[in-house]
Amino acid sequence: MNTLLHRNRLIVLVVLFFLNACSTGSNQSTHALPDAEVVLEQLTRANDYWQSEYPEPGWAFWEHAAYHTGNMEAYFVTGDQDYLDYSLRWGERNEWMGAKSNQPSEWKYSYGETDEFVLFGDWQICFQTYIDLYEITGDREKIARALEVMEYQMATDASDYWWWADGLYMVMPVMTKLYQVTGDELYLEKLHEYYSYAKRIMYDEKTGLFFRDAKYVYPEHKSLNGQKDFWARGDGWVFAGLSKVLADLPEDHRHRDEYLADYQKMATTLADAQQPGGYWTRSLLDPEHAPGYETSGTAFFTYGYLWGINNGLLDRDVYLPVALNAWHYLTETSLQESGKIGYIQPIGERAIPGQVVDAESTANFGVGAFLLAASEMYRLVED
Repeated sequence: MNTLLHRNRLIVLVVLFFLNACSTGSNQSTHALPDAEVVLEQLTRANDYWQSEYPEPGWAFWEHAAYHTGNMEAYFVTGDQDYLDYSLRWGERNEWMGAKSNQPSEWKYSYGETDEFVLFGDWQICFQTYIDLYEITGDREKIARALEVMEYQMATDASDYWWWADGLYMVMPVMTKLYQVTGDELYLEKLHEYYSYAKRIMYDEKTGLFFRDAKYVYPEHKSLNGQKDFWARGDGWVFAGLSKVLADLPEDHRHRDEYLADYQKMATTLADAQQPGGYWTRSLLDPEHAPGYETSGTAFFTYGYLWGINNGLLDRDVYLPVALNAWHYLTETSLQESGKIGYIQPIGERAIPGQVVDAESTANFGVGAFLLAASEMYRLVED
């Protein structure tokens, strides 16, 4: 009888163990910290592949500019002169400008890919890299246009410049970087004014996530299963953008607590939305809407988590497992042997049911996001 009782107790303990394991969710990583040399090899494999496949830098519009924000971080951690030269050639090709109209009276900030859309954020993200290159070289020419454009913009009465979530990554860091260069507090005041407008039209208080723009706000717009439809890459832009803002914002700035609270709330919600395979689906809270791997949003989230851990703004014990799960996906599934980064959703603005995203789906902005994440992972493990 004692033997039977002992066996039954063991069975109960085993069942309780597995129930507890299941209840902890997908964020309990079984992956160890990677070796620094391995991370460095993965970073360089991805970036060397991209630059060898695309030796001539493209135009100054957002998709190329987003890549260069990652390339600069890759340069900062590796010191590879080829990476620096690649971004220098890109800036020179584009004359250190975004959109090139010199008639402020015709400058616009609705969507546009031609030269009069100087005030549209997709044409301003290039300034992030130009500022980094100015800091390295001391050549003021590299930021002359950035100063001209942003000073003009701040002198206007408009506050609705950031009407889509992507714009928060495109331009928020430009303003904190230019504050660092100039010391002009107006950059930080206008940053908060524009950010406040963006929150009014597309922020969800309950989750802390951003709808891609006003067209996608719930309940007017719903996912396939009737849920709030938060686009992964859109919130990836925001999470990464807030990381960059917090990196440059003075510790005692009066709006810092708001940015930090928003960033930390996003971190909590995103951790719960992570899939068991370490990635995030294109519609964050409705995985069935557009199921399967997606790299660009996942890489931006990974960067945001690792940056926060590295800088003491996110609890390492809570969020490192999330980042390690995501890193395992990025390096074991997304990163190919050749160095190609796959499973990047093509240019768009939403999660599209039935859209094919596979190992051959690659894009410059997604590679840039991977480089951001890889650079922060290297900083984490290098110590």
